[in-house]
Parts: sequence; C-alpha cells; structure tokens
Amino acid sequence: MNKHRATFTLDEATDTVLRRTAERLSKPKSEVVREAIQEYGARVGRLTEAERLRLLAAFDEHVSRIPERPLAEVEAELEALRQARRGGGRRRGEPAAEIDQRDADGDTGASG
Repeated sequence: MNKHRATFTLDEATDTVLRRTAERLSKPKSEVVREAIQEYGARVGRLTEAERLRLLAAFDEHVSRIPERPLAEVEAELEALRQARRGGGRRRGEPAAEIDQRDADGDTGASG
C-alpha cells in the first residue's frame, strides 16, 4: 500500500482520545487514524436508525392507503390509460364527456 504523509491539527481532547485508543490497542496512532477513517467512510451515506425508522413508518402509512381492488379492474384501468395515451389524450378544448361518448361510439374524432 502506498502511503502519503499528511499533517492534521487536533484539539487537545481529540488528541487525548487518539493517544489513549492507540495505547489501549497497542497500535501506532497513524494506524488508529487510518482504521477510523475507513470505518467512518463506510458509514457515510447510510441511514441512521432514526432515519430508517422514519422512512419505514412513512412507507407503512402510504402502503396502507393503497386501495384494494381486483386485479382485473386495475388492468382494465391501465389499458384505458394506455389507449388514451396512444390516441393523443383529450383534444384541446374538447369536453371529456364528448370524448367519452365518441369513444363509446367507436369514432376516432378524426375528420375526413
């Protein structure tokens, strides 16, 4: 492993903790610092326990709001949405009731 020299300024309390930890582990202070940085780096970006619990509670709340419907009903609604998107959706200024009636009649609304 290539090593690079770095200089850091520590407050007295941090230096005391570093020195005592190094003595307790019988390791050089530089090794304690390297291990601490590796451990800290691995934790960064992970959720704290409080964050994890908050997100799980939010998920549970939202999942409980999902209406229970038969699969066939959901699939029929999705197919209707797909058809509407393929057909360009509602035409500008055209009331939805007219579109629904035209669709029921099988008319595409295209003139000509």
